[in-house]
Amino acid sequence: MELLDVNRSVLVVIDLQGKLVEMVARPKMVLEATVRLLKLAELFRVPVILTEQYPKGLGPTHPGVRGAFDALTVPSRLVTKTSFGCCGEPSFLDALSAFLPGVPPGQRQVVVAGIEAHVCVMQTVLEMLGRGDDVHLSWDAVSSRGEEYRRHALERMAAAGAVVTNHESVGFEWARDKNDARFKALSALLKDGQPG
Repeated sequence: MELLDVNRSVLVVIDLQGKLVEMVARPKMVLEATVRLLKLAELFRVPVILTEQYPKGLGPTHPGVRGAFDALTVPSRLVTKTSFGCCGEPSFLDALSAFLPGVPPGQRQVVVAGIEAHVCVMQTVLEMLGRGDDVHLSWDAVSSRGEEYRRHALERMAAAGAVVTNHESVGFEWARDKNDARFKALSALLKDGQPG
């Protein structure tokens, strides 16, 4: 599996909504790592797709995540859906194609954060792997209601071919070199303590 290439990457943040966010294992860690991923996407000019599963029933995206998403100047899109897997929503696939127009599906690298690991995240990841995408799961930004659900989902996705990574590795792979002009900003962003 290849290292992340900033020119072929997109960040997908799945369904961090309503009361469900507070019910998952280690919600503080997930929210902090996701906000950092959004800031890294902004720093490295990586497009972002944020999804909401049936917001009328589950509520809106967590305010901290939504605030970081709304602050983006990179290409970004909010996709609402009823299908558990994001690929079941045509506007999600449209956004992927629009954000990486010169990159064929087999060359795309999708960094994934969100909940729940064993439902919407897993169905999305398995669908994307089936389409030939390179999927990198940020384990510190992925969770479920219950650590076992989370752990076994991560294991199943890894066995299917997803790369299990973390938000720091994503940032360092996008930078690749200490001499990258954005390295100082990357370093400052990661210095304010580990997500809890």
